[in-house]
Amino acid sequence: MNNNEIKFPRKSAPEKSARMVETIIGCKWSLTVYNLLNEGINRPGEMVRNVEGLTTKVLNSCLKKNIEFNILARETFNEIPPRVEYKVTDFGNKFIKIIDQLETLQQEIDVSEA
Repeated sequence: MNNNEIKFPRKSAPEKSARMVETIIGCKWSLTVYNLLNEGINRPGEMVRNVEGLTTKVLNSCLKKNIEFNILARETFNEIPPRVEYKVTDFGNKFIKIIDQLETLQQEIDVSEA
């Protein structure tokens, strides 16, 4: 190696954020859930009724992952019958903005390739 060559250390993805992105984007229903919440549909039963192919079991798994990463919050109401609603956290709003920016980037790529 001569003096003009610069070696950069290998940079790996931040462990926690990389796992979060892989888990959330890997769940094909997360973006759909974000859209539902944005439309004011925040109860699990309503979500399942509004999306063809979405089952309660898959939705619950998706919601659990999003809660684990503090993207969504679950609110339980002390009523009979019990009522549960989900909302996007402050952190979740920041995360969703990044996802939206990725979508915009993809649209730019699609246009440039056309």
